[in-house]
Amino acid sequence: MDIRKLQRVIVDGLEDVKAQNIVVFNTEHLSPLFERVIVASGTSNRQTRSLAASVRDAVKSAGEPAPRTEGEDNGEWIIVDCGAAVVHVMQPAIREYYHLEELWGDKPVRMKIGAAPPARLVKAQPATAEDRRAAPRRAKTVEGPVPKAPVRRAAPAAPARGSSASPRPAARKSAPARHVVRTVGVKSAVKNAAASARAAPVRRAAAKKTSAKR
Repeated sequence: MDIRKLQRVIVDGLEDVKAQNIVVFNTEHLSPLFERVIVASGTSNRQTRSLAASVRDAVKSAGEPAPRTEGEDNGEWIIVDCGAAVVHVMQPAIREYYHLEELWGDKPVRMKIGAAPPARLVKAQPATAEDRRAAPRRAKTVEGPVPKAPVRRAAPAAPARGSSASPRPAARKSAPARHVVRTVGVKSAVKNAAASARAAPVRRAAAKKTSAKR
């Protein structure tokens, strides 16, 4: 198996049992015996044993020979030999004491650790009669222009209680009154001008007679 596929299988097996602080290191330049060193932590002896068993089952189900394990009796530090990769499952205190990252952590390998597994495709079931009755009815769509909503005119405000003021009349009702007043004023001015024009010669003749007597 390719080393990249093998390290992915091991990491997936560790994540299945909630391993903590999983790190992967490339050790090809340090040892000819193995290419990867994988370190993970378990909070108790029971979890470290479960992590080692999960890695062993994952590698075996991938078609590789069953890995060899050491340290399962104690459970503080379990080594799982997967051939090209060696897995160290340790409790936090033991891991901090031996600090394998300082020995093998020269070239860390970047991997997606903690990624959610892909969702399984679920075949859609046909809708039953009860589902169809419970589903809300959809309105039918009709092609064509969208009708405009009618414009609502605001009603005139009612006068306050206790006030004697009457509402103002509409502008169109007061317009004829203003037109009549303006027309009457113009006609009066024209009549006055005509009367003064007719009286002008009489005034001039009276003025001449007065001056001749003098």
